[in-house]
Amino acid sequence: MKKLLFIVSLFAIGITSVMAQNDDDDKIGDKMREYIQQKLRMNKDEARRFTPVFLQYFHDWRSALKEYRTDRILLTKKIADVQLRYRSEFRTIVGEKRGNDVFHQQRLFIKELQNLRNERLQNRPNAPRNRVNNLPD
Repeated sequence: MKKLLFIVSLFAIGITSVMAQNDDDDKIGDKMREYIQQKLRMNKDEARRFTPVFLQYFHDWRSALKEYRTDRILLTKKIADVQLRYRSEFRTIVGEKRGNDVFHQQRLFIKELQNLRNERLQNRPNAPRNRVNNLPD
């Protein structure tokens, strides 16, 4: 009985951590979407049409990052494939120039997020200093 309780407890903890990771991904995706919408000065109609497409793009992009994190070259190719797949949809919503700028703004958002994380780590005593998550440009 104790073993069963232990196994159920481990399972519950595992599910909780996965759910927390998904919540974090959702929060980052929402913040990235808001950042891009603001930087590209989207009107309400563009933002309304952009949101579901971007959130699906973000999900596919994160999946590629997780799946190919150990192979840098293949990761870069998969990220490019995802961007090519969504580029035409973004262009349809916000025009050709701003459709291409979505990916540039995404890179800027990631750099700002990394800088913020590094600042927080430097201000914390006894914090690990070498754990920066470099994402492909």
